[in-house]
Amino acid sequence: MNMDRSRQLFEEACRVIPGGVNSPVRSGRAVGMTPIFVKEAAGCRLVDEDGNVYIDYVASWGPLIAGHSHPLVVEAVREAASRGTSYGIPSEMEIRMAEEVVDRVPSIEMVRMVNSGTEATMSALRLARGFTGRKKVIKFNGCYHGHGDCLLVSSGSGILTFGIPGSPGVPDEVVQHTLSLPYNDLSQVEKVLNEVGEETAAVIVEPVAANMGVVPPKPGFLEGLRRLCDRWGALLIFDEVITGFRLAPGGAQEYFGVLPDLTCLGKIIGGGLPVGAYGGRGEIMKKMAPLGNVYQAGTLSGNPLAMSAGLAMLGILKEEGVYESLEEKTAYLVQGLDQAAKAAQVPVVVNHVASLGCGFFSREPVDDFESALKSNTEAYAVFFQEMLKQGVYLAPSQFEAFFVGLAHGKDDLDRTIEAAMQALKRVRENCAF
Repeated sequence: MNMDRSRQLFEEACRVIPGGVNSPVRSGRAVGMTPIFVKEAAGCRLVDEDGNVYIDYVASWGPLIAGHSHPLVVEAVREAASRGTSYGIPSEMEIRMAEEVVDRVPSIEMVRMVNSGTEATMSALRLARGFTGRKKVIKFNGCYHGHGDCLLVSSGSGILTFGIPGSPGVPDEVVQHTLSLPYNDLSQVEKVLNEVGEETAAVIVEPVAANMGVVPPKPGFLEGLRRLCDRWGALLIFDEVITGFRLAPGGAQEYFGVLPDLTCLGKIIGGGLPVGAYGGRGEIMKKMAPLGNVYQAGTLSGNPLAMSAGLAMLGILKEEGVYESLEEKTAYLVQGLDQAAKAAQVPVVVNHVASLGCGFFSREPVDDFESALKSNTEAYAVFFQEMLKQGVYLAPSQFEAFFVGLAHGKDDLDRTIEAAMQALKRVRENCAF
């Protein structure tokens, strides 16, 4: 497989961009490679600058649930751009997006648009502290809520990929009120809240942890968090930047039947353009300026291009049978991967929820941060490289999800399973278990 042009571009990038990339996990260091550079994409296919074609399971890290360059999304952006790319003044599209979010997400009565998932979680935590008058926040090991200072404690995603314990530049004073507990361990949450419950503003959680690979919540975990937050008067925040509109029309909270007080959204609601949002009960959201005294602002918030793309994407997801189709495709792919691993005699645990999945090279179940860390990252690097050679693009990190989308057809899934069979044979030959 020729990657000369991608390597050349990476060398050029390294001269003007730190590490050659604008987000660390893209670098490919975790899998022992330099990154591919994309030239174009359509449906579930990527084409790199060397002309190599890949079946894509990253989908811009989740937003492109309907595939790259979907005609309805492209046309919506083109039409919106013809009327102006940004106003900094209210537009009707912001109202229509807010109405769609309020209509679909069970716990949201009011919503504020922002520009990224990180901005959404930062704003939601500020609001939770302003609403409760409390300081402490509980998060969970391996859950990633963006790169806001107070949340870079035992985080997933790039922090986990590169083994960075938090980050230099984050003073101890900033994280002193952040407590990070084991994911899926309700007893620890109860123990800590018994000690600091009256000081705790919020418990923030990915309802499906999708930044340490994919780790589903154990039965009763989310329900227990809801019960404990009610007991202590803390707000429950669901970070649904990944799961929002992917697991169900109303996200993970609809899928699992547990309602948070605040919800953070992103990715799919922008249709591939930069976006974020946070919303919740009206009495909480009315604490935000200009109604209340909790401040947050953004010049590009509610950008007309992002609103138009997001509304087009949400319109596609209204089609009958969409979520059933996504679940069927994912179950088919996971079953094929399981069978391929058994045939190759390679220990693989494939976790999945709806159209989110991740394969861990491990002999043990992966149900928290600690068990995710035990997976064989060297084996994943070999697997990634072999899949790439066979035209399948996965996340260049063991600790990220794969995303199945509407554009993946049965032929794509079958090709992926066949590629996995060959790649796993190479893993068996090159890695010790």
